[in-house]
Amino acid sequence: MPTISTRGKAMPQSPIRKLAPLAEKAKARGIKVYHLNIGQPDIKTPKVALDAIRSFDKEIFEYSPSDGNKSLRIRLAEYYRSFNIDVAFDDIIVTTGGSEAVSFAFNSCLDPGDEIIVPEPAYANYTAFAIAAGAVIKPVISSIDEGFSLPSIEKFEEQITPKTKGILICNPNNPTGYLYTRKEMNLIRDLVRKYDLYLFSDEVYREFCYTGAPYISAFHLDGIEENVILIDSVSKRYSACGIRIGALVTKNKEVRKTVMKFCQARLSPPLIGQLAAEAAMDAPPEYLMEVYDEYMERRKFLIDGLNRIPGVYSPIPMGAFYTTARLPIDDSDKFCAWCLSDFEYEGCTVMMAPASGFYTDPNHGKDEVRIAYVLNKEDLKHALVVLAKAIEAYNNR
Repeated sequence: MPTISTRGKAMPQSPIRKLAPLAEKAKARGIKVYHLNIGQPDIKTPKVALDAIRSFDKEIFEYSPSDGNKSLRIRLAEYYRSFNIDVAFDDIIVTTGGSEAVSFAFNSCLDPGDEIIVPEPAYANYTAFAIAAGAVIKPVISSIDEGFSLPSIEKFEEQITPKTKGILICNPNNPTGYLYTRKEMNLIRDLVRKYDLYLFSDEVYREFCYTGAPYISAFHLDGIEENVILIDSVSKRYSACGIRIGALVTKNKEVRKTVMKFCQARLSPPLIGQLAAEAAMDAPPEYLMEVYDEYMERRKFLIDGLNRIPGVYSPIPMGAFYTTARLPIDDSDKFCAWCLSDFEYEGCTVMMAPASGFYTDPNHGKDEVRIAYVLNKEDLKHALVVLAKAIEAYNNR
């Protein structure tokens, strides 16, 4: 029998999705599963986006340009300017979700064996895309006891070798909800400039910042304009994960020229998704404000509830809609699987993402889980009760 590729064997399972079969079996047994594991909001997509799809009147679902519809890129440039991000529409390439933007960025900028430094815990698929590109993640570990703030810049410099090609950040952060400060972003800028590195900056959660401090984009940093590659997506801000529309934004012409080769190879981003994304940008201001207020309330409700459970600790996330919490358990992978396979409370259980999957070394995060507060407060209330009962039952087995 032909063998599987070394790269394929090295690809990690998603810590967010790998427990899905257990969840489906639980549902088949009649158990209600509270999905706290994945960033799929229960908030409605803007009506204008839905209407744009319903009113589609062309007779052919045609290819779009490989870099995306010009009208969408113009609208995106206008949107970025509202955040003081000064880019032209030609600096923007529309991708099939933010995931493809990360993949194309890595494949365009990194050679096999090149290294990128990533603060961890980090979005698990970064590792998958790095492996696919033949690159190596060099982690710097942030601590839950320090609120997952940026590790010292000395920790970054310890990881720099002749093979170091870039730094990757997610701001606001997935999976921790941490929001990098101006001081932290300036330290990253200085390091990027000193060693002439790429700065890959995933900023898909910029709408969701819950502090008085300003959101600092990588494009707000002076002197590294040609080094920055911004990753974006419309999935979260418009609750439209399934339309698969993201963007890669950079002022570096050589990077854009190279990314376009990958874009042409996959032909074009989704036509219908682009139409929906462009229409969603016409959502009334009240839509985003209501969504923001809802997440603010959910955040407070969840964090207060988690920290009332004996032995549980969660720092207060300042952005996105996730938190990484420490639980009084021995192994979050076993616990999260057990919740789905062996536990129920009043016909319910919870599904969470084990945090070990957000670290390069799976020995980290063994007592941590990522929780997404994408459910309404009534469901969060019930989920917190079920979680508390699950912890108690697990430790009393």
